[in-house]
Amino acid sequence: MGEEDRQPTPQNATLFQAFEWNVPADKAHWKRLTKALPSLSAVGLTALWLPPGCKAASPEGNGYDIYDIYDLGEFEQKGTRATKWGTKEELLELSALAKEKGVQLHWDAVLNHKAGADHTEKCHVVEVDADDRNKEASEPYEIEGWLGFDFPGRGEKYSEMKYHWEHFSGTDYNQANEKKAIYKILGDNKGWSQSVADEQGNADYMMFADIDYSHPSVAADVKAWGPWIVREVGLSGFRLDAVQHFSERFTNEWIDTLRDACGHDIFIVGEFWTGNVDEMLPWLDAMHHKFCLYDAPLVYNFSRLSTTEAADLRGVFDGTLVQKIPEKAVTVVMNHDTQPGQTVATPIEGFFKPLAYAFILLRSEGYPCVFYGDLYGMQGEHAEPPSCGGKLADLVLARKLYSYGSQEDYWNDANCIGWVRRGTWDHPAGLAVVMSNKGPGEIRMAVGEEHKGERWTDVLGWEEGEVVIDDEGYGLFNCPGVSVGVWVNKDAEGRDQFPTDFDSNIYGK
Repeated sequence: MGEEDRQPTPQNATLFQAFEWNVPADKAHWKRLTKALPSLSAVGLTALWLPPGCKAASPEGNGYDIYDIYDLGEFEQKGTRATKWGTKEELLELSALAKEKGVQLHWDAVLNHKAGADHTEKCHVVEVDADDRNKEASEPYEIEGWLGFDFPGRGEKYSEMKYHWEHFSGTDYNQANEKKAIYKILGDNKGWSQSVADEQGNADYMMFADIDYSHPSVAADVKAWGPWIVREVGLSGFRLDAVQHFSERFTNEWIDTLRDACGHDIFIVGEFWTGNVDEMLPWLDAMHHKFCLYDAPLVYNFSRLSTTEAADLRGVFDGTLVQKIPEKAVTVVMNHDTQPGQTVATPIEGFFKPLAYAFILLRSEGYPCVFYGDLYGMQGEHAEPPSCGGKLADLVLARKLYSYGSQEDYWNDANCIGWVRRGTWDHPAGLAVVMSNKGPGEIRMAVGEEHKGERWTDVLGWEEGEVVIDDEGYGLFNCPGVSVGVWVNKDAEGRDQFPTDFDSNIYGK
């Protein structure tokens, strides 16, 4: 078969989480991303995970305090027209450019709860134990809960649905006596969902006004929202927030409705944050494997390896989703919840970030997600500069250009490991990776006889020497100190793009 008859190798897909928790609340983020999009696309980022851009309870809210799913920065509600991220018009400008550049957009969908009700409503409840939601802690009584959502700024545009007490299963505040507690709302056919995780006895209640998907009007409204926002914004996928906290039954139905309306290639990834992969696997099975999950166990492994002196690097994938079901794993190093200062902050030492990103970007398994805070730095009280010594864009570009083909591991030493990618017919260069967490290291690895005589150099520029590939296709590759080396033929197509001219000064300061 000639090259002209072969199917081209698809470009490696790489997801970008296009925000961090402390992005300034200046309503300018959609414009920032639009300006940055050409450079993001150029280095090989193929999809943006957008923040939850529906109207929040607070003008500064990141969107997890969600108020109105049908307001994308279009209506004057909650003291603002724009969301923290910008206006709907600016979002659509970003979408138009993304389409032009061939970059997909994935929406962060917050479907578990609502916040910022327009008025209180009286309802009957029973208090439950905060540590075990199945244990009742009071007799039934009446409270005045923030459970009335009228969306006065939007009216009935896009949806006529108004939310009242009967559309929720729980809340956390009684305005009548200003008492904070977890209140289970009582009524016909009401109660915690039984198709959720068993955290705290039953994981249905997480925060704010908890949506009750057993109510047919609620289910119909949110099912209609999925295809609406796909078409309105031009989405290719979703990130579902806190999936173990709301009905698995409804989630299955929601995905079926969405894909029937918008196509079965709509991508879905869920946030099921646990360090135990054995909790993830039955949940994925119950969901009929309709989507992926973030590989939280891998993040905890990265943290452990980076904070343990001379840890055995060969255990990096032990007990991870990418090891068990690689096609269902979205691999991450850090996100908005695990970054410093957050509720599940998970420390990963700076020296280890390039190693961690090499693991997720330059191997064949998993769908890697690069974090905004690592590429552009993090703001706020726990501010940090861009990670990887400013070389993260180079690692992403190395994935785009060279991380193809069969993979061979050289994992004989606990503290110095490597692998090679052999390339494909249309991405023939291949690459060789060596990393160490215990001083300089080197490994003799085979890249293939077809490369004999080639001179390979480190695309990151941290190791200055050259490796000449011998007649048997082997080279002696090294890494400088506690670090990583990414070696490619210095004459390979695309090498003139290194080092990348990537501008990490996204705030223009």
